[in-house]
Formats: sequence, C-alpha cells, structure tokens
Amino acid sequence: MTSGLLALMIAAIFTGAAVYVNVAEQPSRLLLDDAALLTEWKPSYRRGFAMQAPLALVGFVLGLVAWWQTSHPGFLMGAFAMIAPWPWTIFVIKPVNDALLETEPEKAGPLSRAFIVRWGRLHAVRTGFGALATLAFLWACMQR
Repeated sequence: MTSGLLALMIAAIFTGAAVYVNVAEQPSRLLLDDAALLTEWKPSYRRGFAMQAPLALVGFVLGLVAWWQTSHPGFLMGAFAMIAPWPWTIFVIKPVNDALLETEPEKAGPLSRAFIVRWGRLHAVRTGFGALATLAFLWACMQR
C-alpha cells in the first residue's frame, strides 16, 4: 500500500504545482509588457518542466506498482493520468514552447503574448490530468 500512498502524494504535488501556475503565476505574468512576459516565461517554463516531468514519471511508475500489488483500477487510471501530460506536451504543447523559446525578448510582441496565452490554456489540460490522477489514486487508497 505504500506505493499507492506515495503515488497519491506525488500526484497531489504535481497537481498543486500545476494549479499554482494556472491560478497565480500565469495571470500575474500576463500583466507584464510583452518583453518582460517572455523573459519571465522562459525560465519559469524550464524550471516547471524540470519539476513536473519527473513527478509525472515517478507518479506513473508508483501507480503501476500499486495497481500490480492491489489490482485496483483506480491505480491504473491514476498511472495513465499521471503520464498523459508527457504525450500532451510532446505532441500538442511543444510547438508553442519551441516558438516561445526561439523568440528573443526584444522581438516579443502580440504574437509571443498570444502564444503564452495559448500555452496557459494548454497547460490547464496538464492540470486536469494531475487532478484526475489525484482523484483516482485517492479513490483507490480509500478502498484499501
């Protein structure tokens, strides 16, 4: 059961960080001028990626281990919800990330702002995956 509780903890940390980005950081950064907005987004994205990508992977593995140990479908559902941000990021968000990372702050403008606004909406999907994983793991843990 330890793996299931650890999966729940990792999913909750992932979700909390993702929610913070959507409700605090993104709205605040959008108040900046275009150059400052892009300048803030770049290191924030890199640091967020460095934190959330490993959490997603660890949560996925722990969820699979818990499912293997208990056969509870909530752990399998949570595991897949934890890893879902990876393909979402690679196939959907990466083009937006690449465009933003390639833009120099002095060339920032309405287009880079529009990309960051779009990025925020796309990131909200990752937040949803984390919330789904947290709820699935919680359901499975409550059954044990």
